[in-house]
Amino acid sequence: MTARPEIEAVTARIRERSRASREAYLERLDHAAGQAVHRSVLSCGNLAHGFAACGPTDKVALSGDRVPNLGIITAYNDMLSAHQPFEPYPNMIKEAARAAGGVAQVAGGVPAMCDGVTQGQPGMELSLFSRDVIAMAAAVGLSHNMFDAAVYLGVCDKIVPGLVIAALTFGHLPAVFIPAGPMTSGLPNDEKARIRQLYAEGKVDRAALLEAESKSYHGPGTCTFYGTANSNQMLMEIMGLHTPGSSFINPNTPLRDALTKEAAKRALAITALGNEFTPVGRMIDERSIVNGVVGLNATGGSTNHTMHLVAMAAAAGIKLTWDDIAEISDHVPLLARVYPNGLADVNHFNAAGGMGFLIRELLDDGYLHEDVRTIWGEGLRPYTVEAKLADDGTVARLPAPATSGNEKVLTTAAKPFQQTGGIRVLSGNLGKSIIKISAVKPEHRLIEAPAIIFHSQDEMQEAFKAGKLDRDFIAVIRFQGPKANGMPELHKLTPALGVLQDRGRRIALVTDGRMSGASGKVPAAIHVTPEALDGGMIGKLRDGDPMRLDAEKGTIEVLVDADELAARESAAPDLSANQFGMGRELFAGFRQLAGRADQGAAVF
Repeated sequence: MTARPEIEAVTARIRERSRASREAYLERLDHAAGQAVHRSVLSCGNLAHGFAACGPTDKVALSGDRVPNLGIITAYNDMLSAHQPFEPYPNMIKEAARAAGGVAQVAGGVPAMCDGVTQGQPGMELSLFSRDVIAMAAAVGLSHNMFDAAVYLGVCDKIVPGLVIAALTFGHLPAVFIPAGPMTSGLPNDEKARIRQLYAEGKVDRAALLEAESKSYHGPGTCTFYGTANSNQMLMEIMGLHTPGSSFINPNTPLRDALTKEAAKRALAITALGNEFTPVGRMIDERSIVNGVVGLNATGGSTNHTMHLVAMAAAAGIKLTWDDIAEISDHVPLLARVYPNGLADVNHFNAAGGMGFLIRELLDDGYLHEDVRTIWGEGLRPYTVEAKLADDGTVARLPAPATSGNEKVLTTAAKPFQQTGGIRVLSGNLGKSIIKISAVKPEHRLIEAPAIIFHSQDEMQEAFKAGKLDRDFIAVIRFQGPKANGMPELHKLTPALGVLQDRGRRIALVTDGRMSGASGKVPAAIHVTPEALDGGMIGKLRDGDPMRLDAEKGTIEVLVDADELAARESAAPDLSANQFGMGRELFAGFRQLAGRADQGAAVF
């Protein structure tokens, strides 16, 4: 079954635009793949170092060339809930590999920072750049050239995109991504948001706030809202990098463990030593990337992926643009309502039918490319299933349910929540920006009001606490882009903005920074490009400038005469405070090299 003409047209445009870079990438991939089984090119001294710490059985196996060896790249740490469940995975993977006639070694670890811990803190200014550090750290682990395939253990915001960039850089190797799953449902996300707003207004104390937060984030696994972490898991499944039905199974359950062991065996099966060789750089192509963009829009996923998908595609020689994302959004219906796009969490989404139901609906209506390669084989149709635990402890798969288990959470393509996707690109005389339209109620999608200019989120917080913002306005928070301070998320502003909106004020946010994948109901034009420090028009705005944000029409404008704007000098704030402390001094080179948000904001 072919995709709809609108989807095919975008894919064809990406393919043509990427022809030269994609061909050069595939030439490099084929050259690397043609170097024989990689341990055969190592000297005896190289190889002895590579298996010196192995047990006798693995050492004998690795001394030859005919036993596949899995490299494990892990983002495990035991401070962060999403990554703590990875602790036993390496041993499970090693045991599964031995049972299948192979070997597995931990090739390396990568950092995994939590935006939830660093929100509003100096460490958040390292967050976006950690993606590229993760890619480089994974490359160091794989550079030992000991491996026939790699499995990647990562879940959260920058970790998965960084690992995908690394996997595609080593595209001659098969790559299987193994998730850890979401924590069980705790305090409902809308109740947590209500307590946050009460705290922002001074109506509850810190103890009440901490109690609510602790009941929401309460155990192992990803946070249950549909932010960047869970958008990552959706992407890995719809792009064919997970095993079918594995994304949203809770940690520390028999099914989760069975899926992990199965994934290790599948990685061994698709090496060059078997009959199903699936190098990830050839598996992921323009169709896979478009399928990811479709999934992002159909679920109202994280705005961060408007940067991450561009950077991930670039690692495979594929040139994805915001215009492509916008055009796909115009044609793809919204089929999921998960907080902040609704009241449900990802566990409710999974119970309603989850990824299998979603993929089937999108395939049957022609929104996805079915004729892709995945780690499971040919075609995306095998992903229209749900995973269950068989009586013998292995994974069984059943067809996804014919009807949604909860039509308020997951619906059909015939009855979408809205006719267009969850993310929209805004264009105008400020440049381009992104808005998560699916989280914003229709009555809040058009805002025309005067600008109030801030150069940090702390400035705006102070103005709110001082009672200076109880009016209609558009908050402009600039010098928050990659070159200025690493592009921290500004999610800490959400409670204050929510309070003002609930009071009936007409407000919006415009920034060259980011908002969390969890941010929602207040219209926010984010990732404004070019950023203020890169000569962007946002740097020329002044207090009181009339502005208009129209999320329906996809426009963002400052209503000031073009000649007057051109004659203005850009503001020049003191950014020295963003250059030191919490490791920020080590990232000066990253800030200098960072690309534009619409080009992936990468340092590569």
